Amino acid sequence: MSASRNRVMSIVAALGLSALTACSATYRNHGYVPPEDDLQQLVVGVDTRATVDDVVGPPSVGGVLGDGNYYYVRKRVREYGMFRPEVVERQVLAISFDDTDAIANIERFGLSDGNIVPLSRRVTDSSVVDNGFLRQMLNNIGNINPADAFGG
Repeated sequence: MSASRNRVMSIVAALGLSALTACSATYRNHGYVPPEDDLQQLVVGVDTRATVDDVVGPPSVGGVLGDGNYYYVRKRVREYGMFRPEVVERQVLAISFDDTDAIANIERFGLSDGNIVPLSRRVTDSSVVDNGFLRQMLNNIGNINPADAFGG
């Protein structure tokens, strides 16, 4: 009896340990923001886009606005069991340039500086896509003007 009891206790302990580790949070890191030491080497008004490319590197994705400025974005996402992933940290580094390609400003933004932007999708439902021929014909019965049909 002692051997079977030890075996059951081992199985229960293994199941408890696996359940406990399944509920632990996991973190994923995305993106890149240059470290502060590298940014200290850049001088606003003196260094140019080429200097930024040499010191910290160009960003992996160009700016959405197409204004030629550099945006570095890094975020940390926590995944916890069955719950929706949550962004727990976000940093945006914006390096803007003037007309001569010299650095005009270096700004750093965090998750607390951001605003929630609601995205809306405005799509007109097409009545033709999901309707068969017979349904389209029956739907058009009320739209017929008898004066147009009989040349009136």
